[in-house]
Amino acid sequence: MPHDVSRRSLVKLSTMLIAAGAMPLRAQKRDAVTGDDEPIFLNLNENAFGPSSSVEPAIQQSLAKLARYADANTAARFAQQVAAYEHVPVDQVLLGEALGGLGLYLSSAGGPGGEFIYSAPGYLALVAAAAHVGGVGVPVPLNADLQNDLPTIRSRVNAKTRATYLINPHNPTGTLSDLATFHSFLADVSQQAPVIVDEAYLEYNEDFSRRSAVSLVRSGANVLVFRTFDKIHGLAGLPIGYTLGPRPLIEALKKQGLGDAEGLGRVNLAAASAALADTAHTASVRRTISIERAKWHAFLEGELKLRHAQAAANFVFFDTGRPHEEVAGRLRQQGIVVARAFPPFNTWVRITIGLPSQNSAAQRALAKALA
Repeated sequence: MPHDVSRRSLVKLSTMLIAAGAMPLRAQKRDAVTGDDEPIFLNLNENAFGPSSSVEPAIQQSLAKLARYADANTAARFAQQVAAYEHVPVDQVLLGEALGGLGLYLSSAGGPGGEFIYSAPGYLALVAAAAHVGGVGVPVPLNADLQNDLPTIRSRVNAKTRATYLINPHNPTGTLSDLATFHSFLADVSQQAPVIVDEAYLEYNEDFSRRSAVSLVRSGANVLVFRTFDKIHGLAGLPIGYTLGPRPLIEALKKQGLGDAEGLGRVNLAAASAALADTAHTASVRRTISIERAKWHAFLEGELKLRHAQAAANFVFFDTGRPHEEVAGRLRQQGIVVARAFPPFNTWVRITIGLPSQNSAAQRALAKALA
């Protein structure tokens, strides 16, 4: 490829990534059309620090074959990389953002009426997909500590249960379930129906490998673990993830077309492979987020005296005592965009942890909004 064509392509791709939110928020200082200062977007739990520096060269190299579909060999190599990272056999790895497809499969396989138990409020991609083909969502409110209410969830499991879906750390609260209790719960409940554990935010914790439910996947339990590159790896603009699970179920999902190389995308695969290899970058982001999260908690407790969840993700969740729309509106007027409301927590606000300067700006704006 001629150098000038490659450069133009990369500039165009970078522009698309910035628009999609995949590039660091520090690159989004002014609106390209109006010249006005852009808001600080702290609403979608994106990684403000961006991806590894090795991702851009990997993307640039993949542009030479952008006219070609991603091939099976490329996907297979990436699956092997994931398997080595997770210490599982490669036939227990399903590539892609598979939560929706998993919900469709599990609901369709047994016919309409299957129940999907989940914590509410929460991220509902899997449950919503299941509902399209007759699945029935069974919401279980969080407990008093804003955690997954494991005893109540356990009591709802019955012959109709098609799957239990849990997010750990939870979204939107960011809370982590107790390690021993959670793993014991998974081992028990998975004997009756699959348990899907969404660990999109778990890698923001130093002990994530010990806390991960992947250990149950390795031991043969009927447990599936989902991870995404959208969060700590900073690839929200090139979405890709993977699921680890029992061989028979992973094989069945692949037969349904999930994890197909063409659907994954050549650029996405290249970016994700480079991101997964750079463990130093991931560790750096993890440390910085941990520091900034502690500052947020101290600010909420000390200066504002607000109740908050004990978040272990890249966001904080707190009770302002005022209607969400009022607080969010006042923050928006000051250039800070926060997450939507999560009923029934209608006075609570979720704010993504951004760059240190953005967090300071958000804290000043919040103090002013609540004054």
